[in-house]
Amino acid sequence: MNRTSSSLAALASLALAAPSAADDHTGAAEQARPVHEQIGAGGRPVGAPWSRSPVHAQHGMAATEHPLATQVALDILKAGGNAVDAAIAANAATGLMLPTGNGIGGDIFAIIYDPKTGKLYGLNGSGRSPKGQTLEQLKEKLGGADSLPPFGHLPITIPGTVDGWFAMHQRFGKLPMADILAPTIDYARKGHPVAPVIGMYYARSLAAYERRADLFDFTNARATWFADGAPKAGEIFKNPDLANTLERIAQNGRDEFYVGESAQIMVDYLQRQGSAFTLEDFASHRSDWVEPACAAYRKGFELCELPPNTQGFAALQMVNILKHVDLTQWERGSPEVIHYITEAKRLAYADVAKFYADPDFAPFPAELLSEAYGKARFELIDPARATPEFGPGEPKLEGPGDTTYLTVVDGDGLMVSLIQSNYRGMGGGLTPDGLGFMFQDRGELFSLDPAHANAYAPGKRPFHTIIPAFVKKDGQPYMTLGLMGGGMQPQGHVQVLINIADYGMNLQEAGDAARINHDGGRQPTEPASGPSQDPLGTLFVEPGIPAETVEALKAMGHNVRVVDNGIMFGGYEAIARDPATGVLTGATEMRKDGLAAGY
Repeated sequence: MNRTSSSLAALASLALAAPSAADDHTGAAEQARPVHEQIGAGGRPVGAPWSRSPVHAQHGMAATEHPLATQVALDILKAGGNAVDAAIAANAATGLMLPTGNGIGGDIFAIIYDPKTGKLYGLNGSGRSPKGQTLEQLKEKLGGADSLPPFGHLPITIPGTVDGWFAMHQRFGKLPMADILAPTIDYARKGHPVAPVIGMYYARSLAAYERRADLFDFTNARATWFADGAPKAGEIFKNPDLANTLERIAQNGRDEFYVGESAQIMVDYLQRQGSAFTLEDFASHRSDWVEPACAAYRKGFELCELPPNTQGFAALQMVNILKHVDLTQWERGSPEVIHYITEAKRLAYADVAKFYADPDFAPFPAELLSEAYGKARFELIDPARATPEFGPGEPKLEGPGDTTYLTVVDGDGLMVSLIQSNYRGMGGGLTPDGLGFMFQDRGELFSLDPAHANAYAPGKRPFHTIIPAFVKKDGQPYMTLGLMGGGMQPQGHVQVLINIADYGMNLQEAGDAARINHDGGRQPTEPASGPSQDPLGTLFVEPGIPAETVEALKAMGHNVRVVDNGIMFGGYEAIARDPATGVLTGATEMRKDGLAAGY
């Protein structure tokens, strides 16, 4: 048995072992496992025994977090739309079908490969804070609190998704927006069955909101989603208010949401809550086309990400650190491999906490992505021990979250990597009158320290966790990639890349394999100076990581916890395109309800 296959076997054996009793980091009570979960998986004739087959197709493919959204995307492709049309249609559908992770009250980011120009295009569709509210005014409203809350009107930023749709459509789209939004409008009026994982998230969301419902206006949100309690798996859910909102957008365009009837309803509602937002804040919103950057790894693979205010470049920093050690000298589930991945993440995130912010207010230090800087950071790693605390680097300056990811590739090779989110849970709990969606609470990620690059300021975009990714192979466009879940995302992108490039896993195995999630260390919301509240952090691992590896990591000084419900390890989709044949390969994974399908 070779190194790769023995590693996969080790992971498989642990995946089939009895689940860990450790609780998840959100603090939710773990329910007893059903008896049927005590039996292991059956056998497979090919591939890793703990995974399943990737999907192959030729003319078009979509991979989303919801099977019905995947079908919506394929229907748009078959109707003559391209990958951008289909991605927008699928995103509209996920906003209806999994509002626990996204919706038109949130922000959007995308990486698009256009075969006509041979270029990658990046879209930053994130919204800003109120222009008329200063940091001091915000602090006065907070009443002495040292951070923004996750609910109510204070953490709201302008929802950027609708403008992002129209920006992508104007540049690349083919079908009319009315046709693109029609499937979701129909599902919103007639209803759709709730998926199992989404049913679980509905219940968690309702419980979280009810614990705080006396602190914000939960009336509209309760009426929209929770009139009869949390929707359960298999129940038919309708959202006629959202259908009406999307119908007006389809008829009147993006201005309906930012200067029209919907905008006025939003502003009137927010101002009743005490918000500083005005109609001018909405009218002046814009998405930005930005330049993705790429970092070379090994075997011709390059990982490409979006710049700040996202955390995408953290994944590139990790790649630039890890390229200096040959991980294949150890098994994939070994303590050595996980130690290096964890320390690389901690080093990158020390820089994230200090430097990553809205570039209109704090320019990004380009040196953080240099080969020399990556080598210097790598040399700080002790191969035998976890370093108690990593500080940020000193570049030379010149001049728990819930999300949905989806990807669509069409037969012409137009490739869309798209991510969209309301940030924490369903959002901040506020639903404008009769519009059928919830506002995001992304502003919670602002720092209140005026010396911090990510400090709150009027008309500023907060630090953003959601990031789409793209992979090149031998200089050619190869794969769209995304993995949901707050700070899990950059480290998840890197883990998937390692699985493929170093250990030869296929797209499905690369997502199904057990993951790690390091949480803690210095945060973008902490003061710019002074000690971190949690310098070492916690290394969360899934049960597929061997028990002997967990014990070895503890002996190396890591604070390790095993978590067996999959929630905090994200959800993954990917599509690869063979540049020679055009054959598409897609994957989703077991932690979500998703489906990859093509034709």
